[in-house]
Amino acid sequence: MFRPVNTAEWEVTVDHAPSGNIYVRPKALLGPYPIKLTDKLDYWAEHAPDRTFLAERDASGEWRSISYGNFRSRVRGVAQGLLDRGLNTQTPVAILSGNSIEHALVAYGAMYVGIPHAPLSPAYSTVSKDFARLKQICGVLRPSLLFAVGGSKFAPAIAAVLGGAMQVAHSTDELARPATPEVDAAAASITRDTIAKILFTSGSTGAPKGVITTQRMLCSNQEMLCTALPCLKSPPPVICDWLPWNHVFGGNHNFGLVLYNGGTMYLDEGKPTPGLFAKTLRNLREVATTVYFNVPKGYELLIPALRDDAAFRETFYSRLGMTFFAAAGLSQRVWDDFDEISIAHCGARIAMLTGLGATETSPFSLCVRKELSRSGAVGLPVPGVELKLAKVGEKWEARLRGDNILRGFWEQPELTRKAFDEEGFYCMGDALRWVDAADPQKGLLFDGRINEDFKLSTGTWVSVGPLRMSFILHCAPYVRDVVIAGANENDVTALVFADQDNPPPSLLETFKDLLESFSAKATGSSTRIARLILLQDPPSLDASEITDKGSINQKAVLRHREDLVKDLYTTPPPAHVICL
Repeated sequence: MFRPVNTAEWEVTVDHAPSGNIYVRPKALLGPYPIKLTDKLDYWAEHAPDRTFLAERDASGEWRSISYGNFRSRVRGVAQGLLDRGLNTQTPVAILSGNSIEHALVAYGAMYVGIPHAPLSPAYSTVSKDFARLKQICGVLRPSLLFAVGGSKFAPAIAAVLGGAMQVAHSTDELARPATPEVDAAAASITRDTIAKILFTSGSTGAPKGVITTQRMLCSNQEMLCTALPCLKSPPPVICDWLPWNHVFGGNHNFGLVLYNGGTMYLDEGKPTPGLFAKTLRNLREVATTVYFNVPKGYELLIPALRDDAAFRETFYSRLGMTFFAAAGLSQRVWDDFDEISIAHCGARIAMLTGLGATETSPFSLCVRKELSRSGAVGLPVPGVELKLAKVGEKWEARLRGDNILRGFWEQPELTRKAFDEEGFYCMGDALRWVDAADPQKGLLFDGRINEDFKLSTGTWVSVGPLRMSFILHCAPYVRDVVIAGANENDVTALVFADQDNPPPSLLETFKDLLESFSAKATGSSTRIARLILLQDPPSLDASEITDKGSINQKAVLRHREDLVKDLYTTPPPAHVICL
């Protein structure tokens, strides 16, 4: 039994074409949506001007908020300042700093008058040593203005990429001017196909690409969310969220649903890491959310606090109707723990939902129904999205078409051409399979990334995604991530990033036992790991081994640690190789 929450159920049609492709289409149609997302800002500024839109901690630790009416007034002032500086639809603003009210004002000031903005990962400017990613992105983007709150922290990065045509600003006070009719004229010229933002992919499968994100994509996607999850419309959502706005989950999905539905967002300065999660818990003890979003690691860290702190449970569950995760698979163990706690406290399960999406899809595209939600499930295409399953090798690739799908990458026409098939479907690179082929209404399961799979020397295919997840779950809580090797070799092997925050009593003996017990369950050579190496160094951002959101780039790790991969296949094996 679930706590009552208004989520929709929709049926799909499934057509098997003579070509072998499978087409999955929702029977329900998508309803109307506004021309531009800032129409919603105008609406809520008129109808709920005093309602809190955004709140963040100030230097003293107190919440500082801004209402819808005040936010729109300040957005219009920033918009005028950008126009006065000569910016237009072809001159993007690059935002280097992280989530903040100042960031939001610049982003929506630009969007209000049709100037594209690109939120970039702060890690590219503050963690990277060589600024290679920042240089590569700015080389493609060619921004006319760099904006970064807290100038000194970003000074080296700005100096590394600053070109003659670039302007720099560190606060909205530097940009804002009294709004004139020029702002209204520019806003009136915006169409559904006007570029709202250029959102760079995380680079987990290659170099980041600039996804041209239009008003049509943003607005249609928010209407898709409301169609599948009507609970977002009433009451207006209240969320406390850390997810970065330079990623599609935080910047499009979460920020957008708050604005679209007149809700309130508390900016969480924490993060699901042991050093920063205490800040998240502090915020959640003060903010009772109606819907909660996080990545799987966030839910894993949340479990102990929910178990041990009755007052925290009372606040957290007081008006929570739904939870949602994305960016990676959620362990069934964590899922079961969360259900156990919610049932004990609330007398019912809290709906835990997820789906499938990407930066290129705005992202919301597939979603599970609450009663069918489980680890690995991604559900069915939501109204407004067509899904095509195309056979690629041994798997079925997900390909999508709809108003939420990108039309191209910024200044990269060849990548744009390769991204779509002959029918105009965007090729996701994700593989899916049916939960029950005899009953498609039960939805689909994630089946790994097409371009990560490989063959052993025997010709046997190795499905990397499911194998990685299976091994990580088997080794929990001792593994942070794993990279699978073995292309054209006799056996599958692995490079393992151990979880430094949860070391076992005896590292080598523990992993030897885990390797033995995991391989004992194998059904063949493609699901058995024969050898592994425990990596001493964390994945490198500068070497593109990891993205700023924590996703591993399999190919980059294998390339950058080529000598260790050779050690995995050396006979006799070196001492640091753990073998069956």
